[in-house]
Amino acid sequence: MKRFDFARLGLAVGLAVALVAPLAVHAEPFKLIVTETETPLVPNSVSDLAIRLGYYKRAGVDVELIRVQQTPSAVAALRAGEGDMANIATDTAMQLIGRDQMKLKGVISPDKALPFLIAVKKSITSPQSLEGKVFGVARVGSADYILSRAVLANLGVAVNTLQYLAIGQPPVRAQSLAAGQIDATSVSIGVWTTMPDKSTLSILVDQANFYRLAPFVSKLNVVTEAVAKAKATQIAGLVRGVIMASRDFAKDPKLWVDAMVQARPDVKREDLEVLAQAYRKSWAVNGGLNIKEVKFTTDVDYQGPDFKDLRRVEPEDWIDTSFIDAVLKDIGTDKAQDETGR
Repeated sequence: MKRFDFARLGLAVGLAVALVAPLAVHAEPFKLIVTETETPLVPNSVSDLAIRLGYYKRAGVDVELIRVQQTPSAVAALRAGEGDMANIATDTAMQLIGRDQMKLKGVISPDKALPFLIAVKKSITSPQSLEGKVFGVARVGSADYILSRAVLANLGVAVNTLQYLAIGQPPVRAQSLAAGQIDATSVSIGVWTTMPDKSTLSILVDQANFYRLAPFVSKLNVVTEAVAKAKATQIAGLVRGVIMASRDFAKDPKLWVDAMVQARPDVKREDLEVLAQAYRKSWAVNGGLNIKEVKFTTDVDYQGPDFKDLRRVEPEDWIDTSFIDAVLKDIGTDKAQDETGR
């Protein structure tokens, strides 16, 4: 009788394992929508590399990237339920909330800053010598236009004396500068590093000082309020994975270079090594959501035409630092960089 009972018990356990195991193996991954079609040459690459290097897995979450082009497509995918979280422009998130079109929560910023620097002709040796010169921008009112003016104004430049020429994306602006068609422009450190000939150019304001003078949080990861409640454990795991990977990249830039060599074989290793050093103080080692910087961003955005007559959306209305704060309570805050503002 006992042998029979054990046999039945063994059969029951076996059936239970067989039924549960497939569910564990095929569990639905947490889908992160990103606006890069390939691993980007900026700190936002951490979202990709944390998958490759197993950081999310170790934090207890299976993350899948959903790649789209630009923020509007990311918003559409998030709205349609094609993803759980999206890395989008901060101003777009605020507009969606201000227009009562979506209820969003900002939970982390893997790469909060556009890695801009101001590049100029070598003949321009000081910020003030830019006055009266031609400054290339994407368009009047674009992020690079607004931030460049803020940076230069903080350096004492009479920004209204500059001639702003709408050219387009950073690579096009860089080509125009190299060709002598403009006197200065703002481009990313990645674009600058990969320019084939910089012999006639120099950096007037480097990446670190650009952000110091205009601490604008350009992008962040958002979730809907419904996902924040339903998938809090997975959000927590993703946040932990990003922070842990960011800390390791900050401590050991070679780790980022080695991973990027695999992710972007089209980029020279020596260029990646230059970028790794440039980004050493740019990683979101504390989650990247400095409330004071989000406040600055809000104030700047509400000066633009897209926010005219829009209901005011303050950081406390939608920024949720609880997931970051839980990680920092566990592992401590890195005091060397990425100030939290709280």
